Amino acid sequence: MRTDGSHGLGVRRTVAALAADLACVLTFTTAGRRSHEEALNITGVAETAWPFLTGTLVGWLASRGWRRPTSVVPTGVVVWLCTVVVGMALRKATSAGTAFSFIVVATLATALLLLGWRAAVAAAARRQAR
Repeated sequence: MRTDGSHGLGVRRTVAALAADLACVLTFTTAGRRSHEEALNITGVAETAWPFLTGTLVGWLASRGWRRPTSVVPTGVVVWLCTVVVGMALRKATSAGTAFSFIVVATLATALLLLGWRAAVAAAARRQAR
């Protein structure tokens, strides 16, 4: 049994990283709804977000994100790709829009968000190590 508190730090870091990913996906979907002048209520955002949130959770499981939650590679890349691929597959299965332009925008926006915060954490850690 650890008594140095490191387990608690790891759990908090993992929960924070998962929360950051979910917040990024909610930011992406909310911004998309706003740009298309759709209602910004809980029901509308949830309807748009659930396929991508599901993809994010699949990515966490596939990458075992809890092991290296803030790493760009492999965790961030796997989470990002699953967010897009699973999200689009679920949208297609439920007859929601999957136009090519939407796929491109979703891929680029989620890459910026899901990989961007991890890259910022890595840069901060490198600066702190110096």
